[in-house]
Amino acid sequence: MKAAHKVLAVYAFTPSLPQKGYNNRSLHIDLSTLKFTEKKIDEATKRTFTGGRGFGLKYLWDAIKPTTKWNDPENDIIISPGPICGITQYPGAGKSLVVALSPITNIPIDSNVGGYFGPLMKFSGFDALEIQGKAKEDVIIVLDGVKGKITIETAPQESLDSHIAAEQFTHQYATDEADLRNVSVVSAGAAAAHSLIGCLNFSYYDVRRKVTRLKQAGRGGIGTVFRDKKIKALIVHGPQVKGDMNHPADLGRIQRAGVKLHKEMHDFDDKMCTMRKVGTTNIVSVMDAYDLLPVMNFQYGSHPDTKNIDKTMWLKQFTQGIPDGCWYGCSMACAHGVDEFALRTGPYKGHQVIVDGPEYETAAGCGSNCGIFDPLWVIECNFYCDTYGIDTISFGTITGFIMECWQRGILNAERTGGLDMSWGKGESQLELMHQMARGEGFGLIAGQGVQRLKKIFSDKGWGDYAFLNDIGLEGKGLEQSEYMSKESLAQQGGYYLTNKGPQHDEAWVIFMDMVNNQIPTFEDKAEALYYFPMFRTWFGLNGLCKLPWNDIEPGDNRTKNAPMDAAKVPEHVQNYVDLFSGVTGREITKEEIIKMSERVYQFQRVFDLRMGKGTRKYDQPPYRAMGPVTREEYESRQERYDKQLLDWMQIDPVGKSTEEKMALHRKYREDRYQKLVDAVYKRRGWTSNGIPTLETLKRNGIDFPEVVATVLPHLSETEVREVRAAYVTSKKAEPKENQKSKAKDKKPVAKKKAVAKKQKIKTTAKKAAVKKKTTTKNLKPKAKSKKALVKKALMRKKPAKKVIAKKKTAKKVVKKIKPKAKKTVKKATTRKSKKK
Repeated sequence: MKAAHKVLAVYAFTPSLPQKGYNNRSLHIDLSTLKFTEKKIDEATKRTFTGGRGFGLKYLWDAIKPTTKWNDPENDIIISPGPICGITQYPGAGKSLVVALSPITNIPIDSNVGGYFGPLMKFSGFDALEIQGKAKEDVIIVLDGVKGKITIETAPQESLDSHIAAEQFTHQYATDEADLRNVSVVSAGAAAAHSLIGCLNFSYYDVRRKVTRLKQAGRGGIGTVFRDKKIKALIVHGPQVKGDMNHPADLGRIQRAGVKLHKEMHDFDDKMCTMRKVGTTNIVSVMDAYDLLPVMNFQYGSHPDTKNIDKTMWLKQFTQGIPDGCWYGCSMACAHGVDEFALRTGPYKGHQVIVDGPEYETAAGCGSNCGIFDPLWVIECNFYCDTYGIDTISFGTITGFIMECWQRGILNAERTGGLDMSWGKGESQLELMHQMARGEGFGLIAGQGVQRLKKIFSDKGWGDYAFLNDIGLEGKGLEQSEYMSKESLAQQGGYYLTNKGPQHDEAWVIFMDMVNNQIPTFEDKAEALYYFPMFRTWFGLNGLCKLPWNDIEPGDNRTKNAPMDAAKVPEHVQNYVDLFSGVTGREITKEEIIKMSERVYQFQRVFDLRMGKGTRKYDQPPYRAMGPVTREEYESRQERYDKQLLDWMQIDPVGKSTEEKMALHRKYREDRYQKLVDAVYKRRGWTSNGIPTLETLKRNGIDFPEVVATVLPHLSETEVREVRAAYVTSKKAEPKENQKSKAKDKKPVAKKKAVAKKQKIKTTAKKAAVKKKTTTKNLKPKAKSKKALVKKALMRKKPAKKVIAKKKTAKKVVKKIKPKAKKTVKKATTRKSKKK
């Protein structure tokens, strides 16, 4: 097979190992021109964006415009592992972050993934890989970190399906059997090209089983972008991994943190989450017990047959006794698999394969949420989702939605092309996926995602859009992950106040809210929805897995800490302080972890705004996420809901119809959610419309001209006054000696050349201020930088008029000019032209 490859481009580079966690360079590949570019990563970029998700968002911002669509050539796929990634002394330190413009949401999406690709790429010499453009035919990209060579090649004979492609390419590029572990393959299967929910598979070689395994960057359709660029696979061949390859500043400090956690894992895992035996499926029965398991498209929270897919069953299905970590040194070892599973459908029917997983989200989404409680169907669905390149969470939520549409008469056999999509039909679920892979039939329609399906079904006259919108669990276009949030107001916020859509990795607060009652007030919930999204963001900046943080705890964590503090697991937070400082040599505190994360989090919110979302309008859940949509839902919990009418609203339910009671609940629950939104926005430093204020941007050091220009058009006059008042207050509070010092240190700055084309405003000053190097051109009606204009606008007695340039250009630039000033500028520029 390899002999059939045709080399299209070659690039030579000098391999290197990171120093204190960084190589200080990234690699850009343009598939349209077959060009390679190395980019330096400076200290300012590292301080602001840290790495991983931060680098990905920064590079994506630079690469695209507000008008860019997911399938435009300029859309980037960025893979970045982060500074801590690659250490072997602490569990869960082999993660990579993948960032792109999502086809399902058209805003930035990021996905945290295991496997060996990110660490091996880092140990070859790059902190990030950026792929732009589109190839003319299917290609592979091979990064050889041993030879110092990168090639773009055709590979016409290898399979598209990931479980085969990973095996083929791993053996092709390893030099011998011992070298197999030093090769990792990124691929997306056949279905990724025919749907908007394609995932990426990152491989690693399992030396005990002697087979390649797969981990997924699942959410948001990154695999679809990958196939749209005609990439069949990325392959990295790195050096043999050793424990000190990050060249950390203090290896001993890292080792001490690791020893503590390894001991906790050994002593407490069997008493806590049993991650080493069943992984995240341990919570299936817990969710069912608390009425939080999604059943039949989130209509219900528990089911008598849950016992067939709970952890006792997975304990039997998963191969035991083999350490299943997806990176060196991970004693949590939660990457379980089902060995020698005999497939019953599809092109590989009769084959015996290893299935990676399922994890909780797959067991719940493709299982209980579809009324399927046969573990064999769940396992097979898991396998085909992986090898075809399909996100199991989106697929499970889409299938559940389709099955409810069948239940309600919105769909029938004629409309589905003969598929019986009633509850529990595992074989129909698999055929739907096989159709996605073939790019045909109803599967091709299903792959468009819940948001588009609602419109398709409504436009065809099959169902009422308002009802479809109520029962379709998606936000910003992304399908909700698999926890039923009706009774947890905080989790509703945890899902729908996220930057990328309703994904649990930002804020899993459902237990704190509903079970432990640790956050009873709006302020408590708002604090949780500030702290936990910020803290969890930090894992994605550094190349870490979240699970070792709180799926194992010190034995005395809950007795010596108050409930809210116990949820943070402070000893483990200190571990992460030690890891970061131990690797980079930069001393930080627990509080600085939150600051590092908030910079990137706020930047991503502005990025959403830049792409046309990022306002309150897009933070609204479908009603199914908040309360009962149908009569059956209400009556299944009538005692609970009637009691809530009395306790929450002081309304006697006696004598009222189910419909009347449902209407009362809906108004109360929707109003309650809006109050939560207000509280969370305030805590995050956002306006009432969900826009980060100028003060928030400044506080986080991301008040770059393009960022400020994106935000300003969305601030009302009232909000500008509020920001101005806050700015004045902060200036008054500042010690006078500081103000004098700043005035003394202020330096005159050089004039910038030209004015942006569409602005058509010529500068009158001979010297302009350049404090920061930026990629945008500053508007300077009196030699002032954009930041200076913002300050001036805020300090005016009357709100400045906003004049927004026409949206013909990609950049939105706000002109804040008084009428008189405008006239003066015009006059001055006329005089200048006469002189010329």
